[in-house]
Amino acid sequence: MLIVTRGGDRRRKLRPSQRTITTLVHLRERTTYAKLAADFRISEGTAHAYAQSVIRTLASKAPSLTQALRRARPAYVLVDGTIAECDRAGDHERDYSGKARRHGVNIQAVTDPAGELIRYSPALSGRTVDITAARTHRIVTVCERPRIPVLADKAYAEAGGTFQVPFKRHLGRPLTTRQATVNRAYARIRFPIERAFARLKAWRICRKARIGPNRPTSITEAVLTLERRR
Repeated sequence: MLIVTRGGDRRRKLRPSQRTITTLVHLRERTTYAKLAADFRISEGTAHAYAQSVIRTLASKAPSLTQALRRARPAYVLVDGTIAECDRAGDHERDYSGKARRHGVNIQAVTDPAGELIRYSPALSGRTVDITAARTHRIVTVCERPRIPVLADKAYAEAGGTFQVPFKRHLGRPLTTRQATVNRAYARIRFPIERAFARLKAWRICRKARIGPNRPTSITEAVLTLERRR
């Protein structure tokens, strides 16, 4: 079907399945709306509208952390954060991560012991530190209620609840041999969470999005829905 706009441009109307395909291409390959428009013979505005509609629908199906934990029923969970880069900063200072040295958003991942994805958090400004993100998203309290142990890194040292972190070296007081051995074993146990970030950033839109920091939450939750259905 062709649609004639007020400006006289002729546009195709895509079937729902085709709209989904355009959105998946946009998310997976970070394809611009201009290229999608050319490839699918639609206008750039239509490509944008289709993608945003499908993203909103996918995001609405993402489970809450409580729901996801009830389904997964893990013996313990792994938690960590990453910075998803954006090339359009909103508040240059607020969205800049000093740790990652770039502008973007803080996204927390929760996985089971094998690294299987349980939840990606909504996006917070890049300046947000991991412990603040965990508290803001209520990861601490949600895991504490059913007494699910949480294995995190030193950035979550004061989180409380059921959070556990490795031994921390203090100035003038190095780790003992036993503490260093425990930390190495702890790091091996936590390593599977890197799979969650690898899966997130396999969607190129999450590596460096051509969008401002106010939109990645819907994209991340759409990716969460897609990844949990694999």
